Amino acid sequence: MQHLFDDDAPVLIFGGPYSNLQATQAMRAESSRHGIPADHCICTGDVVAYCGDPVETINEIRNWGCAVIAGNCERQLAVGADDCGCGFDEGSTCDLLSVGWYRHANALINEDAREWMRALPDAAVFTHQRQSAVITHGGFTNISRFLWSVSPEHAFLEELQALSAKSPAQTAPHWIFAGHSGIPFQRQIGATSWVNAGVIGMPPHDGQTETRYALLQDGQVSFHSLTYDVDAAYNSMMTAGLTQGYHQGLTSGYWPSEDVLPPTLRRPPPLASLG
Repeated sequence: MQHLFDDDAPVLIFGGPYSNLQATQAMRAESSRHGIPADHCICTGDVVAYCGDPVETINEIRNWGCAVIAGNCERQLAVGADDCGCGFDEGSTCDLLSVGWYRHANALINEDAREWMRALPDAAVFTHQRQSAVITHGGFTNISRFLWSVSPEHAFLEELQALSAKSPAQTAPHWIFAGHSGIPFQRQIGATSWVNAGVIGMPPHDGQTETRYALLQDGQVSFHSLTYDVDAAYNSMMTAGLTQGYHQGLTSGYWPSEDVLPPTLRRPPPLASLG
């Protein structure tokens, strides 16, 4: 488990650039606006996914120099696997839609980028105000585990137990920061605050184009909106032929399929019209 730093300075945590170059550039500019240096900016993984600029997004992240935790996309692309390993149910809409963007990214990424991905850690630790924090992608039992604000408590307890088994020194950290599922939340599980920082490459299924990231400052976590050039990101996907539905998600603010979401996080069905 990689050790990052021990100090009280603010920390910026974000997930899922998702090959969205414009959002990544905006995130980097936002870190400068907050006065947070690269070594206190942490990505929870999935640098590459749905959008049109996988190579350019990797280059932007590497040039920035922020810390990066391996996501399932990095682990799969690093070995040239046939699919993204996202954890979608086989045959689901999300599973079927992932074929197009993964094939696009896998065809473009070179060996140097794959070598960089292979070197990324599965988890990292730091301390803030003498309290410990652990960064992961999905979970410690499974890199692709979906955990939501409404997931049962036992699911989080399983992850804490797995962390303790893998790294006894990190039993019950003050914070765990994760990504993967794409919708930000903070939930208290015993002595640990589980924080999903959200993702910057795709909206959090709320009907808005802004994406999300998290700040840890003065011992408190806050969530923030990220505004970026959505039209340019959309046009990049169109140029790349990535028109399976995620391109529309950038502009509508809604994911092209909700089957990965728990029912309570899905949009309510439209009201039947009165005859």
